[in-house]
Amino acid sequence: MDSPASLWNVFSAAFTQTNVPNITWVEMLLSLAAAVGLSIPRRSWRYFGLLATATHELGHAFAAVTSGQRLSGIRLRLDHSGTTTTYSRSRLAAAWSCFWGYPVPAMAGAAFVWCGLRGWGPAAMAVSLLVLAVSLIFLRNLAGFIITAAAIAGSAALTFLAPASIVGHVAVIFGLALLVAAVRDLLKLTHVHIRRRGSLGSSDAYLLYRATSIPSAVWIALFALLVAGSWLVAWQPVSVILLEGAWNR
Repeated sequence: MDSPASLWNVFSAAFTQTNVPNITWVEMLLSLAAAVGLSIPRRSWRYFGLLATATHELGHAFAAVTSGQRLSGIRLRLDHSGTTTTYSRSRLAAAWSCFWGYPVPAMAGAAFVWCGLRGWGPAAMAVSLLVLAVSLIFLRNLAGFIITAAAIAGSAALTFLAPASIVGHVAVIFGLALLVAAVRDLLKLTHVHIRRRGSLGSSDAYLLYRATSIPSAVWIALFALLVAGSWLVAWQPVSVILLEGAWNR
């Protein structure tokens, strides 16, 4: 068994930039296919969607903590729903934390893609491991612990056992999958406001409307703007690889 010192050395080494992974245009196409395969089919979404929900709720939690609110707890459920409970005397602070659910999976996805393609894939995975470990303190239900523990196990295996080049590839696939998931969840939110208005009580956009009197459509548009911006950031290095591959054929 590795000693704590050797484990710490491996963990700290993850924050050193590694060689940029050599991802060909064929591998990038396969990565895009894998991302879609994780986020679109119902069978795979049943599991990957839990990670997307966890990222969504961590967005609420991080925004709450950074705006001075008291974070009471996070609940993750196996039906892809989640709840982050905060306490604040400021309606503006409460609206701030409510806003950052839907954009964060896309922003995190863009960060993973960027890190994976710049030699910082292991660092992105190590940071994820730290964030997930800290979130255990705030989890308030068994399903949340199971989901987070599984994510921690995967992040730890990649951080401590996998070669840096493999971690870079995984970071790109995971980031792209989060970006696809963000679009999927945004479309679902829009569908709730158009066709399933009986479920508005659980909509972040509706809760923001109740808190600020600004129409839900404005909040959905802002969510979409940030998701689109995240896609733009991630797509720039991806498109370079695809265009180089097409040019060299």
